[in-house]
Amino acid sequence: MENYNTAERHQYLMTKQPRPRSKVRTVIRWTLWVLLVQFVLLNISAALYAYKFTHLYSHEQRIADSKKSYSQNIFAKTWRLFKGPRFYKYVESETPTFTYSTVVLKTKDSLAIEAWYGKTDSASKGTVILFHGLSGNKSTLLQQAYEFRYWNYNVMLVDMRAHGKSEGSATTIGFKESEDVKLAYDYVLGQGEKNIYLWGGSMGATTIIKAVAEYGLQPKGLMLEMPFGSLHSHIKARIKSMGFPKQPFAFLTTFWAGVENGFNGFGFNTVEYAKKIKCPVLLQYGLLDALVTQEETNDIYNAIASQDKKLVIYEETGHRLFLKTDKLRWRQEVEDFLMRTTQ
Repeated sequence: MENYNTAERHQYLMTKQPRPRSKVRTVIRWTLWVLLVQFVLLNISAALYAYKFTHLYSHEQRIADSKKSYSQNIFAKTWRLFKGPRFYKYVESETPTFTYSTVVLKTKDSLAIEAWYGKTDSASKGTVILFHGLSGNKSTLLQQAYEFRYWNYNVMLVDMRAHGKSEGSATTIGFKESEDVKLAYDYVLGQGEKNIYLWGGSMGATTIIKAVAEYGLQPKGLMLEMPFGSLHSHIKARIKSMGFPKQPFAFLTTFWAGVENGFNGFGFNTVEYAKKIKCPVLLQYGLLDALVTQEETNDIYNAIASQDKKLVIYEETGHRLFLKTDKLRWRQEVEDFLMRTTQ
């Protein structure tokens, strides 16, 4: 009887202890659930960031947000980081001192694109069309416009869609904005102008490259400052500046930016567009740029099909327009480019 009870207790204990194989399955199952939850949360965060990155909040919202006091506890900071930063639509800070007309162009989606068009007081050498960067507007390019007018060029300053006084709330960081470049180019071409130059900074420069490649525009020359190599690389740089790990968050954000705005985010590649550029190009880059790498710049420069091209590097400048950081050098490089290419 004693032996029977001992054997019975042993069998009972064995049935209560989990089998090693069952433990492994439980660990795997829970690990997969944790990974799935993390993947879902990461995608939600990336989708939120992509939306905010491509949708500009109003100037009034910017003022209201600047007056808010935000909690500094770890949970509030984490939530703000999870949602991503807001980008705002800035109003014009000033208007031109020269005589100009306001031009309104219409996109195929019926968005009104506003621009300033100013002719020189004397016989012009050509027309320069200027395009701003993300969150900018045409008034931020007035200093460049004054320089071009001093050299006897007509100027056209454009508010790209969702910026300044142009319609729309969504920006595609240059993908759909290439249509805005074409509209401005066609307008100036329709004025009988033969010497058309395109100038752009950051997003404006990238958009110009895409527009020339996509629509087969034939400008007299391009003046480009700090264009980014691709949407994916630009988002990686933005995310790095926030303190997020670049991957896989940049990959997911690029994906969602495209999905939310109706295009292939990974197909937005400036280097590929540059292969179709055959006109003279002045490409300028700041060595301290935190949003565009020197490798990207070199890749764009090497891809440009034109044999008439020049790369200028400002060693002590970051992601800023170079007229404001090194006026004398900017004037020298741009004037030399114009004198050499204008007939």
